[in-house]
Amino acid sequence: MATKDKSTESVYRVTEVIGTSAQSWEDAAKAAVQTAAGTLRDLRVAEVVKMDVKIEDGKVLEFRTRLQLSFKYEGKASSHAEKSARAIKRRSSSS
Repeated sequence: MATKDKSTESVYRVTEVIGTSAQSWEDAAKAAVQTAAGTLRDLRVAEVVKMDVKIEDGKVLEFRTRLQLSFKYEGKASSHAEKSARAIKRRSSSS
């Protein structure tokens, strides 16, 4: 059996965020990542899990992209990151 180098083992946390844009789903995804990057360190992957639009009077007002973001988990030191992720999720959900 091959030996593993312990320095390459990592754990990642996944959190869900929603970005919005008046222009496109792509811009909504970029907005979500840029906002999350302001408080979450070491973002690794963003997976689009849902796209929808907000409609009023038969017109599209807003594009919304829901992402699952992964970032490196740092154990107890990451409690700040977890609080930040919850705050981002609350802000995104209230949109």
